[in-house]
Amino acid sequence: MSAESPGDVRPAVSQLPAYRPGKGAAQAEAEHGIIDAIKLASNENPYAPIPPVVDAITAAAVGVNRYSDHRAGELRSAIAEWHGVGDDHVTVGCGSVGLIQQLFLTYVDPGDEVVTPWRSFEVYPIDTMLMGAQLVPVPLADGAFDLDAVADAVTERTKLVLIATPNNPTGPAVSTAALRATLEQIPRRVIVLVDEAYREFVDPSFGDPVHDLLPDFPNVVVSRSMSKAYGLAGLRVGYLVADPAVVTEVDKTLLPFAVNLVAQAGALAAVRHRAEYQPKIDVIISERERVVSELEAAGWQLFPTQANFVYLELGDRTDGIYVELERRGVVTRPFAGEGIRVTIGTPAENDRFLAALADVIS
Repeated sequence: MSAESPGDVRPAVSQLPAYRPGKGAAQAEAEHGIIDAIKLASNENPYAPIPPVVDAITAAAVGVNRYSDHRAGELRSAIAEWHGVGDDHVTVGCGSVGLIQQLFLTYVDPGDEVVTPWRSFEVYPIDTMLMGAQLVPVPLADGAFDLDAVADAVTERTKLVLIATPNNPTGPAVSTAALRATLEQIPRRVIVLVDEAYREFVDPSFGDPVHDLLPDFPNVVVSRSMSKAYGLAGLRVGYLVADPAVVTEVDKTLLPFAVNLVAQAGALAAVRHRAEYQPKIDVIISERERVVSELEAAGWQLFPTQANFVYLELGDRTDGIYVELERRGVVTRPFAGEGIRVTIGTPAENDRFLAALADVIS
């Protein structure tokens, strides 16, 4: 049999790094011969969906012999009403990460440039490489964005600017006032994504780009997720709010029936019952502040996080501390040679992390 690989793989794909999800607790247990590990690696909500959402998912499951509504029209309408925009300003996709890929498919050609602060969301360089485009990374300043440098990095070849706020993995957010000043410097032909996967954990004083920016900047696209605050990570539902002309084009790249029947039902129930999630969100925010306070009291210098995670800048100590935490049953997300990101879990899980970290560095 020939040793040659079947097919002629595109260079952009053959050189592509695979997306690496956070390690699961069961995998860590198997690797280290431990029990009762906890996963604080993927920024998931530690609490189960509320009963109306579970009921909606269960009821929808009996209908999975039929295709879902490709455009998720009822869910789009509910999201539009929630945010006070027309239905034509909203599109729904397979997680916000799926919608980000759709943005690339819609706007980016080989040789184009994509500008983003870095380090940021790991999918950005993967999608850029997939399209044969060039990533233009703008270094962070103390874990946050240098927005003037972002604007300066835009050239005639730039098609997308990607701004994750709060930034994943470091945690700082940017205000709509600061974003407005940056947008004034960027040509309207350039699409600017404001990636708000962690929107619900952000202090309201940072503003709302849907209302503060979209009316004046038709090139702004806001992405949000039902995975984090609403605990639907396993269903994969996200949405974009944008100018109708952008929505029309992005919709063309949606994989048929990408948002399945059960996902639509669960997300729709979550939107309709979103007030019932607020106590859970408030607990996570409160726990975030407690974890930050205890870490700072222990001498850690942290970036100001507005997300449901904290980031420890560790440099060459990263791998060693990550492994030792895992051996103690606390699974976090490492970024080799840089630091680790730790999801805010339940109070008991957060206590385990703090105790394990103190033990590791003692």
